[in-house]
Amino acid sequence: MKRAVFPLFGSAVVKGLLQHKKEVVMALEKSQPKVVTANQKGPPVDWEALLAVIPRGKTIIEYGANRTIYNQGDPADAVFFLRRGKVKLTVTSKQGKEAIVAILGPGEFFGDGCLAGQPLRVSAAVATTDCSLARIEKPQMARMLHEQHDVSELFVTHLLSRNIRYEEDLVDQLFNSSEKRLARILLLLAHFGKESRVETILPSINQESLAQMVGTTRSRVSHFMNKFRELGFVDYDGGGALTVNSGLLSVILRD
Repeated sequence: MKRAVFPLFGSAVVKGLLQHKKEVVMALEKSQPKVVTANQKGPPVDWEALLAVIPRGKTIIEYGANRTIYNQGDPADAVFFLRRGKVKLTVTSKQGKEAIVAILGPGEFFGDGCLAGQPLRVSAAVATTDCSLARIEKPQMARMLHEQHDVSELFVTHLLSRNIRYEEDLVDQLFNSSEKRLARILLLLAHFGKESRVETILPSINQESLAQMVGTTRSRVSHFMNKFRELGFVDYDGGGALTVNSGLLSVILRD
């Protein structure tokens, strides 16, 4: 079965971000401000506090589960920051086939392609749970990144880290089996790497959505999910919420 890959960012965007990052680092080295840079480790960035300084052009919006935030092809005129909840990004082909390209959690930005000159949305954003978002208009976000070098450095680092994850997704899609791809997606959704060894993913995620993310059929996902459950890697509680055990990592590491 031929799989389609839907990259969200082109090479021109990445080159622009890298050039901007270089300029920011040079400015930071001259002024030597006390900020967390791309090569330093520190506490998580408090984006809520950083975005609070925007005097206007920012709106806090609440979305219920399954509500559309924006559609593919809508004007790209704002950046969104996810304060609470989860959001999925999807793309739809001209033939009507839909694919999920990402599921985002609290603390992530999306819709930022507008900052690189993207006139229209290349994907749709849909709330998968009740969400709280900060919508920052493009001119205000661009002005803040231009005037506040410390914030710009942190934002570019955030984007580059996400781009690395997309590259890993592409390699996974091209070279790994559907079983390994499903295992990796489940671990990512469960935020594998935290101190907790077991974490609930989503009470509402279904096998059809997982199939769209993996790039395979629902029947194959069902087969592997039953296998993972028998091995104790995943489980469902009484309400249908899916939990993942870190032992699922063995599926990815297996030759």
